[in-house]
Amino acid sequence: MKKRLGIISLFTILFLAFITIWNYSYQTGLKEAYIPIENENENILIPSEDGVFRRSEFALEYANMPIDEEHQRSLDTYYDNRAYHGAPPSIPHPVKQEMSMGGNTCLQCHQNGGFVTKFNAYAPVTPHPEMINCRQCHVAQNSETFFAETGFAKNQAPKVGVNNALPGSPPVIPHQIQMRENCLSCHAGPAAPKEIRVTHPERINCRQCHIPSDKEVANIEVFTRANTNDNE
Repeated sequence: MKKRLGIISLFTILFLAFITIWNYSYQTGLKEAYIPIENENENILIPSEDGVFRRSEFALEYANMPIDEEHQRSLDTYYDNRAYHGAPPSIPHPVKQEMSMGGNTCLQCHQNGGFVTKFNAYAPVTPHPEMINCRQCHVAQNSETFFAETGFAKNQAPKVGVNNALPGSPPVIPHQIQMRENCLSCHAGPAAPKEIRVTHPERINCRQCHIPSDKEVANIEVFTRANTNDNE
């Protein structure tokens, strides 16, 4: 009798354990697949805004840095170095190796900028130093290949100082954020074009005041209001 009760008790315990484990597994499977964003400061940031804070340690240096009048970049040279507005900039200098990677060559000058004596200019800072295969998007400006010039018309670049929502309000961001989340890369430091160099780089939370102006455009039908009153 005692042996029978022991076997029944064992099966009862095993059955209850199975029910408990199955219920836990079922409830866990109902949870949404969510991977939290982890960083050193343990702050939860929107991924599209995370890049704004990557160069925050240099913000005060940019604010206190004297302007080198003899080596300033302008928007004309900024846009001349692109096939069209929003395109990746081309490489305006000779490339040491055709298949060179960013970590070994490009990032030596373009990760933190600085004056390059060889080219007598300040190196622009890349907004995405984690993408080391630079030649995937950036091509040499001068090439000995058989490519011929075309009549390709460039899109008109956004004008500076005319995209404010209201007079005196912060200007909106006239371009997409993807690949350009790091605002200080283009808008602060000695390599920033003088027309778009920000006066307050120490305020690193740029998206608090500046919002993107580009909207998603969808092809929708012409709106028609339905006549709800059949008597008219």
